[in-house]
Amino acid sequence: MSSLRIEVSIASQQLSLLGLAQPWVVPCSTAVKGAGECYGSGCTPRGRHWIRAKIGAGLAENAVLVGRRPTGEIYSPQLAAAQPQRDWILTRILWLCGAEPGINRLGQVDTMRRYIYIHGTPDTEPMGVPLSHGCIRLRNADVMRLFELVEVGTPVLIRE
Repeated sequence: MSSLRIEVSIASQQLSLLGLAQPWVVPCSTAVKGAGECYGSGCTPRGRHWIRAKIGAGLAENAVLVGRRPTGEIYSPQLAAAQPQRDWILTRILWLCGAEPGINRLGQVDTMRRYIYIHGTPDTEPMGVPLSHGCIRLRNADVMRLFELVEVGTPVLIRE
């Protein structure tokens, strides 16, 4: 297994990939409702996690995913205008699993059962501003690069 690890800072709205010769740091967008672990909260869960699954290998940039499956759609301004309330999950998904029972794993605080991902979002969405429904949003180019660099099992630390 690789020595790579991901750290997400809710305070600075940045995702860092550590373990490379130089850390790779990109802006992200976490939950508009802040940090929290409870089911239904719409918050970004804190603590130690790991990548449970990588979804979307080989999909086109801006491919639309619903329920972790590609819909066959490619995001466009026209599609967005036709469905303005849709929470777009694009390009790739890194599905997270909590590593701390009672904190972000099992029961009402289970990150995996809350479907918390690192995923692509429309490039028109601002980064560095908390706007998600709980997930960690990245630019599509950034999620594609991250997807290629990490493996299932890569540790992820989400901190305030």
